[in-house]
Amino acid sequence: MYYKPFVGFCQSDVPTTTHKAIVPRRIMWYNKRDDTLKGVPAMLDIFDILGPVMIGPSSSHTAGAARIGAMARTLLGAPPVKAAIHLYGSFAETGAGHGTDRALVGGLLGMKPDDERLPFAFDEAKKAGLTYTIDEIELRDAHPNTAVIEAWSADGKDLVMQASSLGGGRIMVVEMNGLRANFSGDLPTLIVQNVDQPGHVSEVTSMLAHKGVNIATMQLYRDHPGGNAVMIIETDKAVPPEGIAWLERNEGITRVTFIDAEREE
Repeated sequence: MYYKPFVGFCQSDVPTTTHKAIVPRRIMWYNKRDDTLKGVPAMLDIFDILGPVMIGPSSSHTAGAARIGAMARTLLGAPPVKAAIHLYGSFAETGAGHGTDRALVGGLLGMKPDDERLPFAFDEAKKAGLTYTIDEIELRDAHPNTAVIEAWSADGKDLVMQASSLGGGRIMVVEMNGLRANFSGDLPTLIVQNVDQPGHVSEVTSMLAHKGVNIATMQLYRDHPGGNAVMIIETDKAVPPEGIAWLERNEGITRVTFIDAEREE
């Protein structure tokens, strides 16, 4: 018995300076002996094999970098007007050649990995009024494809985020505003930043239950007792806007962010 990829179609377009491939999102393994499609363990995301639809030469250094920049924009909650981008490991060593710097800036501008403006992100940043710096940083025990982004918006919001590109366009946020984190944005994700005091977890989970939103995973982090805390909740479906608005009105909750995985794709 052996298996081979079963893909419905594959179309590619290769411009002069970029590569863009269009492929189906899902792939199944075909059992040649009995002509059946094998089930759950063999059902793989196409990203695991062929990589994402993207502009640029590298899924980790370009597509992943664009998603990191876009994630920073989402977590900031507003278009950034200033950013400091710090590169670690392979991002620092080979990122310029792979367009990592442009991809991160493009992501901060709201570009997706397949945006044809990515190679011209520096010019687009000037048009948008985004000023930025890019340098190298030393980190301990970090993934080699890691960026730390500091970002500021015109209305006074600020963010410090550390995230890594894992390959295939996938990313992992490991720290935000000095608090640990561990999420990718591949599932609908509710992020609630709050003062560390009794009642906030109950408020959030009660709201989700009332709206019929099931919790897939939940993480709780804080810097110290009574200090700043964050809840990171992955859900099975989108959280309704009215639920998010209700949370934002609660005293002690400082910021609420919802990452809609379907819109991020």
